[in-house]
Amino acid sequence: MGKVSPVSAKYIVHSSINIEGVVDKPDVIGAVFGQTEGLLGSDLELRELQRSGRIGRIEVNVDTRNGKTSGVILIPSSLDKAETSIVAAALEVIERIGPCNARLKVEKIEDVRVSKRSYVVNRAKELLKNLIDTSMPDSQELADEVMFAVRVMEIQEYGKDRLPAGPGIEDGDEILVVEGRADVVNLLKHGFKNAVAINGSSIPETVVELCKRKIVTVFVDGDRGGDLILKSLLMVADIDYITKAPDGKEVEEITKKEIHQALRARVVPQQIRLDRAANGVSSKPAVTQQQQHWEKKPLPSAENEPAAAAPLPPRVERPVSAPVAPPLKRSGMSPQEKDVFRGMSEELIGSRAAYLLDGKLNILGKVPVSELQLTLKGLSNVNAIVFDGIIERDLLKAAESAGVKRLVGMDNRAKQSETPVLLATVSEL
Repeated sequence: MGKVSPVSAKYIVHSSINIEGVVDKPDVIGAVFGQTEGLLGSDLELRELQRSGRIGRIEVNVDTRNGKTSGVILIPSSLDKAETSIVAAALEVIERIGPCNARLKVEKIEDVRVSKRSYVVNRAKELLKNLIDTSMPDSQELADEVMFAVRVMEIQEYGKDRLPAGPGIEDGDEILVVEGRADVVNLLKHGFKNAVAINGSSIPETVVELCKRKIVTVFVDGDRGGDLILKSLLMVADIDYITKAPDGKEVEEITKKEIHQALRARVVPQQIRLDRAANGVSSKPAVTQQQQHWEKKPLPSAENEPAAAAPLPPRVERPVSAPVAPPLKRSGMSPQEKDVFRGMSEELIGSRAAYLLDGKLNILGKVPVSELQLTLKGLSNVNAIVFDGIIERDLLKAAESAGVKRLVGMDNRAKQSETPVLLATVSEL
């Protein structure tokens, strides 16, 4: 007897069957052949169709429960639509199987080619994607790949300390001092050839000598390690400008846009040691003169740096001639606290971060200024906050709710008379 594999069939007839009694699979198949015999004529006789291969093997799956039998019947067909529909409708004339009453209903006729076509389309998409990924790149991709390879190959060893450096370290008047070789590679990738790495936590003599001859911008990572390296450089080398990668990022992983943003936001060391309001005007001309080498745009002074916390307005909106806050009452602040707060404030300048302190002036943690208010909502043991930002009313309310006693910022826009929290700025310490 000929057979049609479901793989080669064009249609599959799905039928359900319900029998008022207990029967077996052979009983169902016998009823299908026997009760449709002679019903449709010789051309559509099921036995002849199966013998010629136009009807496939009839699959019957039944299950008997509580004295009743139910299941499904699957009939693969390679006939056309009309003939397949006639054969399917003929199944519904079956009323008895063995001694039991039965009800057979055709649920649907599945077009196997639809599912095959869907598979073909999805597979074609995968093949095309693989072809695109593995095929020859266009001319621009080739040019970019070659340019990147050439730039990375240009990295050299400089000085007696054999420091990783770009090829333009001696060509211009300005250089970038970064932390490691990977930072130099990333800067080379984006076209900055005047970078040199200190290659460790100790400051090499080669970098100290370069700082005497060049206009130096220190470009460190936006983490605690970057702060420590910056502090070491300021003690032994003549630094002209300072900038940092975004908080939590390293110079080796930032994009070209982030590099330019960081360089435009660089500040002079004097600005991070003095009150920004008092020195914003005097430091701006010097910064503007050196900025011409980078993007021919005026470098923002520390006064005009964008604030890190979202609720704080940009510092550029604050007039330089803003009135200085009235002297604060110092009855609750000891000389020891002043010294600790002053040191921490100088350390935080430019970091856009905040120190949370307990009653013994121990650091509980360091968080970004942008997350300071949210952090305070879950804390109740913070006695003092020292941060790189402006004391605003919203932050002051959050500090009061958290039980903070002292709040030290770079500038103050709140009134001491309106709050029990002792307010202070760097210049007042």
